[in-house]
This record gives sequence, C-alpha cells and structure tokens, in this order.
Amino acid sequence: MFIHETTVRVLYADTDKAGVVYYGNYLRFFERGRTEYFRALGRSYADFEKMGILLTVVEVHARYHAPARYDERVVIRTWISRVTRTRIEFGYELLNDEGRKLCEGTTLLGCIGAETMRPAALPEEMMAMVKDKVVAAEKTR
Repeated sequence: MFIHETTVRVLYADTDKAGVVYYGNYLRFFERGRTEYFRALGRSYADFEKMGILLTVVEVHARYHAPARYDERVVIRTWISRVTRTRIEFGYELLNDEGRKLCEGTTLLGCIGAETMRPAALPEEMMAMVKDKVVAAEKTR
C-alpha cells in the first residue's frame, strides 16, 4: 500500500473573488497529486505517453469540507484505490497545515491507445508498478 503526499502553496490564480480556492481548481490539485504519485514510483506520466498510451479522466467526484485560501499550504494525499485491466481509480485527500480536511475525491482514468484513441489495456510495466500499491478506500479515512 502506498499513499503519496505532495505539499503545494495556494496561488492567487487558484482563488476566486472571495480569496478561496475556486471549486474547479481542486481538480488541478488532484492532477498534481496523480502526477507526483507516478513520479514517486520512478516514472512520469510522460513516460507512459511515450509507450503509446494515454490516461484520460472518465469520472470525477469531489466533496468539499472547508475552503483553502490564498498562500495557504495544502497537502495533497494521493493513492490508487482500484486497478482493472483498462482503468485506474485514484483517491485524494487535501489537508491544510493543521490537518483539517479541505476536500476529498476520486478520479477514474481509462487507458486509451494514443494512435487509436480506443480503450486499451494498461501496459504490463504500469500494472507491475502499481499492483501492490492499491489502498483500500476504508483504510484511507
């Protein structure tokens, strides 16, 4: 099981007129968490693109608990909660410096061939890299 943590600082561009993170920008935090998760395993998303596969978001869920504000540090906790032959589901939890939960969510990514743009199996290398990293959803809360 593997949960990766990335810390970011909220930029002014992330916020709305009220000075809190605009709700849609939490998806950008999810993406940063995913990107850094793969990097922590020793591969970048670009490496998988070079193999001829793309991971595309097919479903997203977010639940907002408290606002993140400009210049605040946010910890993005990321894990893989499910893997199938063609899909990977990531879970996320965003916390402030005091450990208060700001947002939690999931993204389901489907694997497609870069040339065909059709569903494809995840590369064996990716499956081997993540198969022992899956975290049961109930263990993350």
